[in-house]
Amino acid sequence: MEVKLKLENNMEIVASNKSGLETMFDAYPAAGAEGKAATPMEVMLETIGACSMMDIATIIRKKRKQITKLEAIINSERAAEHPKVFTKVNIKYILTSPDAELNDLERAVELSHSTYCAVSAMFKRSGSEVNTESELIKA
Repeated sequence: MEVKLKLENNMEIVASNKSGLETMFDAYPAAGAEGKAATPMEVMLETIGACSMMDIATIIRKKRKQITKLEAIINSERAAEHPKVFTKVNIKYILTSPDAELNDLERAVELSHSTYCAVSAMFKRSGSEVNTESELIKA
């Protein structure tokens, strides 16, 4: 796996993969940037959500359950001193489905975070506490 990054303007950075897909990064205006894109730390939180949600969707679908909507809300805490790493990440998964049960979602979340999601493993191995919560909405 390889990616390339280049500084575009001020603090704006464009990352691209071998397929040419791009990800934009920026910093907050308080840091002298323009705030046109997510910060690297925000993207880190987005990646743990995206990685685990892909696992969860796959597992739920393998159980032949329908997904009307799948969402995640992620909150975090960071160290007070530099480097300000994540010390705690709380993820709430919300599944809307006409036929899935809460235990289907909980099991998919457990499998993702214990076995499949490499991003979650990286967070945990770096010392971050990762907590999950599941909510089912019948539709």
